[in-house]
Amino acid sequence: MTAVLVRSAASLAAGVALYFAFPPTGLWWLAPVGIGVLFAVLALPDRIRLRAGFGYGLLTGLGQFVPLLKWIDSMVGALPWIGLAIACSVFYGAFGLMATRLVRAPGAPVWTAAAFTVAEWARSSFPFGGFPWGRLAFSQGDSPLVSLARFVGAPGLSFAVALLGTAFAAAAMTARRRRSARGLLVPAAAAVIVVAAAAAAWPAVGAPSDGRTVTVAAIQGNVPEQRWDVATQREAVLTNHLTETARLAAEVRAGRQPQPDVVVWPENSSDVSPERDPEVAARMRAAAADVGAPILVGSVHYDDTGRYYNSMILMTPDGPIERHDKAILQPFGETMPMREFFRLFSSYVDLANDFTPGTGDGVVRPSRNGGPPVFLGVATCYEVAFDRSLRMSVDNGAQLLTVPTNNATFGRTGMTWQQLGMSQVRAVELDRDVMVAATTGVSAFVRPDGTIAQNTSIWTSDHLVETVALRNGRTPAARLGEWGNIALLVLTLCGIALAIRQDGWRLNQPASDRPEADRGTT
Repeated sequence: MTAVLVRSAASLAAGVALYFAFPPTGLWWLAPVGIGVLFAVLALPDRIRLRAGFGYGLLTGLGQFVPLLKWIDSMVGALPWIGLAIACSVFYGAFGLMATRLVRAPGAPVWTAAAFTVAEWARSSFPFGGFPWGRLAFSQGDSPLVSLARFVGAPGLSFAVALLGTAFAAAAMTARRRRSARGLLVPAAAAVIVVAAAAAAWPAVGAPSDGRTVTVAAIQGNVPEQRWDVATQREAVLTNHLTETARLAAEVRAGRQPQPDVVVWPENSSDVSPERDPEVAARMRAAAADVGAPILVGSVHYDDTGRYYNSMILMTPDGPIERHDKAILQPFGETMPMREFFRLFSSYVDLANDFTPGTGDGVVRPSRNGGPPVFLGVATCYEVAFDRSLRMSVDNGAQLLTVPTNNATFGRTGMTWQQLGMSQVRAVELDRDVMVAATTGVSAFVRPDGTIAQNTSIWTSDHLVETVALRNGRTPAARLGEWGNIALLVLTLCGIALAIRQDGWRLNQPASDRPEADRGTT
C-alpha cells in the first residue's frame, strides 16, 4: 500500500510539474521533468498491472489539466471545467496503460516518448474534433528546444521534450542500480541527439527575409468588465475598437506611428455584422478611411440560408471585400454536440451557439490604395491550437499570420498567455511573423524565432504597430504535415511489438518478474 501511495503522489506531482511548464508560469524545463517522473513511476522494478498504469497516467493528467484549464470555470462553471480535465486526463491514462509494458522493452525511452506524443495526437483529434490544449510543444515557446518546431512541427517538438524526460529518467534509474554502463547508451544517445538537433536548428530559425516590408497594426479596444444588457455591451465593445482605431489614426497623422498597410481587430470586436447593419458598416468604413488602411474586423457573417459564421471580415472605405470564416469551432461554445443529452447535466448548453464551420483557404488579401496585396493567414482564437489551421494558410500562400482572439470571458486567468505560447510555437514552426489581436489582451507581435517583439497589458485599451518583412516558402515542418504524427504512431507500434515479443501483454496480471525482462528499462 505504501508503494501505491508513493507512486500515486509522484504521478500527481509529475502532472503539477507539467502544469508549471506552461505559461503564465512558463518553467518550460519542468516539462521533461514531469514526463521523466511518470516514466520512473511506471518503470520501477516492482512492475504493475495495466490498470494501475492507467491510474498513474490519469493522476498525472489531473495534476496538469485541473489547474491548466481553470479558465473554463470562469466561462461555464466548475462542472464543465472538471469534466474536461478528466476527459483530457483519460488520454494520459491510456498512455500509462501502454507505457507499463513499453518501459520494459529495449529502447524504452524512445517508444515511451513516442507513445506519449501519439496520446496527444489522439486527444487533439477526438472526440468532437479534439482538444489540443496542454500539448508538451506549447510549453516550449521560450525554450531552446523550440527551434525543432521548424523542422518537425509541434508533434516532433512534443516528442523531443518527452524523449529528454524519458532518457534522463532511464539514465538515472540505470545509474542508481549500478548496472552496466551499456545500459546508459540508449538514454544518453537520445538526449544527445535531441540537444544537438535543437542546437543545429537554431541558425535557420528566424533567418532574415528578403521579402518586402509592410507595417501592420493590432487594435485592442478592451471590453467593459461590468456586464450590461446585450445591446449595450455590444455597442460598448464596438465603440472601444473604433475609438482605439481613431487614436491610432491620429498618431499616424502626427507622425508618431508609421502608416499601417493593414489593421487587425480581434475576434468578436463587433458582434453586430456590418453586412446586416448599414450604420455599423458606415462607422467601420469611416474608420478604415481615417486610418488609411483596410481593417480586418471580427464579426458575424450570415448566408442566404440563415446559417451564421464566426468571421473576420475585411473592411475598406468602400465596404467589405473578403472574409475568413472560422473553420475549427469550439465544441460546447460555438457549437453544441449532443445538445439534448448534455442538457441533462447543465443548463449552460443552451448558451452554446450554432455557428457553421467555414470552408475557406485561411487567407485574406488586404491591399492599401490598390498596392500589392498582403497574403495574411488567419487562425481565429481556438484555431491556433490545431496544426492544420495555419499550416493550411501557409500552404495557400500566407506571408504573415494573425491570431485574432476574444479572451474577455476568461477574465484574468492564464488562458491568454497559454494561447500566446501557441503563437510562439507556430511562428517558429511556419517561419512567419505572428500578430495576435485580443479584445482584452494579451495582444502581441511574435517574431519567426518565437520571441515576443512587443505586447500589451491585459484589460486595457491599446494598439501595437510593427513593420515586418513578408516571408514566402514552406518550412520542413509545413511540408511534413501529418506524416510526423503517422511516423510517431509507427514508432509506438514498433515498441508495442517489441514489448509483446519480450514479455507478453497480460491484461489482468503483472508481467513476469524474471530479471532478464528488466533489461528493457533503458
